[in-house]
Amino acid sequence: MVEMAEEIGAASGGDGVAADSVEELAWLLTPEARIEALLEAASTKRDAATGDTLSFSPKVFVDLTRLCRDRCSYCTFVRTPLAERIPLRGEKAGAGEPKPYLEQDEVLEIALAGARAGCKEALFTLGDRPEDRYESARRFLSDRGYSSTAEYVTACARLVLDEAKLLPHVNPGVMTADEIAEYRKVSASAGLMLESTSRALFEDPGGCHYGSPDKDPDVRLACIADAGRAKVPFTTGMLIGIGESLIDRVETILAMASLAREFGHIQEVIVQNFRAKPASPMRSHLEPEFDEYLRVIALARLILPARVAVQAPPNLTPEYEGLLAAGMSDWGGISPVTPDHVNPEAPWPEVAELAKRCAHLGFALRSRLALHPSFVIEGGWVDPAVEGRVLEMSDSQGWAL
Repeated sequence: MVEMAEEIGAASGGDGVAADSVEELAWLLTPEARIEALLEAASTKRDAATGDTLSFSPKVFVDLTRLCRDRCSYCTFVRTPLAERIPLRGEKAGAGEPKPYLEQDEVLEIALAGARAGCKEALFTLGDRPEDRYESARRFLSDRGYSSTAEYVTACARLVLDEAKLLPHVNPGVMTADEIAEYRKVSASAGLMLESTSRALFEDPGGCHYGSPDKDPDVRLACIADAGRAKVPFTTGMLIGIGESLIDRVETILAMASLAREFGHIQEVIVQNFRAKPASPMRSHLEPEFDEYLRVIALARLILPARVAVQAPPNLTPEYEGLLAAGMSDWGGISPVTPDHVNPEAPWPEVAELAKRCAHLGFALRSRLALHPSFVIEGGWVDPAVEGRVLEMSDSQGWAL
């Protein structure tokens, strides 16, 4: 199994791989390839890097706005100003036009509730640049003295950092280099799912990303690279089962691995399985088989640098034994206070129950910050204005206190 891992590492190293190597890697994702060998190689690489320790981040989820200029076919997180049947936070049914954004006092209320519950991270998730599409968003921002959603996110993150003493992780969609620089001053980390390098999903009228300007793979790759140049600890990932090919899956992993090697800033890669949601246009789309999902997790573990954690959301797949066999090492953020607003049908597991199940499988669960332990220990990855808080919240090994 070590030999197999070394062969895959060699095939995926450097700035790129030959077409036949991509084909060979894609073959490992087919039912014809022996899955047991793939999983064993991946779990062996994981064990060499992190041993029997699995990580998670106790977080609170701040859904700052559900408005978005994109229209992805699988998404139910996004709302429109006319979607009054499902009011936004703070609005009662029939109350009229929902508020485009949370107010700052609402943001702080959520963050303080998280702090009281022992959370360390405040995850800011929102739609891409709603002010480009909706007048109500522009008016909300202008009335409060902001010219963009990015400015408002920065202000809210600073508020949470200063008042709730949580470490913000910003996930605002595609960011410019200037926006990344501003976010770095008020947050510990940032994220943007690559999702897929498939241009067909973006360019073809039937693709799930068609009509969504921020889902251009080249734009997303450029954003991740800009974060690397700015030394921002970063989360990215892929979404499987949305119409991409096996070659697309391999090329997506290779693209993330290349950026991780070039800049060293990618902390974790999320491998997320598509789940059909009843209210979405893709409600009848088939979900990937479990073995299909495991193969992608395992291949990601083998191709990515060892220090990059491979994450699988625990609320989307309850078969933890299979996920661990595939080499994942991080459960991502888990909130005792707020739901997963992106996947509201899938509640977070209780941390105590998750720890019990991990222990049964031979693993110890440890809480981390929005900044992974190795990034805490290395230093130099966060702005001086944030570094003091990071050190206050972490032990000598970089784990959360």
